[in-house]
Amino acid sequence: MLIKMPLYDTIGQGYNTTRRADPYLCERFYELLTPTAGGRYLDAGCGTGNYIKALSGMGLEYYGIDPSETMLKEAREKNPGTKFALCRAEDNPFEDNFFDGATAILTLHHWENIVKGLTEVCRVLKPGAKLVMFSFTPEQVRGYWLAHYFPTMIERAANTVPSLNEMGRILQDVGFSSVSFESYFVLPDLQDHFMYSCKHSPERCLLPEMRKNTSGFTALANQEEVNEGLVMLEDDIRMGRIDAVVQQYENDLGDYLFIVAGK
Repeated sequence: MLIKMPLYDTIGQGYNTTRRADPYLCERFYELLTPTAGGRYLDAGCGTGNYIKALSGMGLEYYGIDPSETMLKEAREKNPGTKFALCRAEDNPFEDNFFDGATAILTLHHWENIVKGLTEVCRVLKPGAKLVMFSFTPEQVRGYWLAHYFPTMIERAANTVPSLNEMGRILQDVGFSSVSFESYFVLPDLQDHFMYSCKHSPERCLLPEMRKNTSGFTALANQEEVNEGLVMLEDDIRMGRIDAVVQQYENDLGDYLFIVAGK
């Protein structure tokens, strides 16, 4: 299922009530980028600019692109010195070899044409630059305990991204010379409340504002399944059965993934 642009024009309103730049993730993005002094960096699918603000505060000069005007309005207000462009990753407006690095943070599953989007990001990067993505694999998503309560939503989410092997092949095909992967396991103190941020706090999934600001619940789940799943989840929490459900889904795949591609 493709997630169209109006989705984030809708959930962009109030998005920052639950979505914030997580300090640990920011540190890893910075370290994996291995930035150079005076370099220029692109955030593809920047949303409301939370991570641009955090990474700019660490000394990086950032540019941002996003297809949602609602998101970009907040991003501009939050980052008055940053240049933004209203566009998809597939329609990147910058010239060849313009950036010293790029990030794409929980956005890949929204791209209508992943191959074209990655081709364009590669084009605007200088030789030797890195693209650091934060995403997930189908296998990881199917390992979320959310699948017990919202199986259709989880399967649809799994179908929005390539497998690990396919992702590696795509990145090499579009022009990246090196690709590496690093698993990420959700930490209990995670500050950015994306879909599986509730891993250690199942009760958080019961909060309407948390579900409103995650595309899985907003775009991939039907309301009947959500309602039925929430009743089951609330009952399992109340009756003390939730720990057993969570334990059934424990695995060593990681919950999300850092993907580092060098040009």
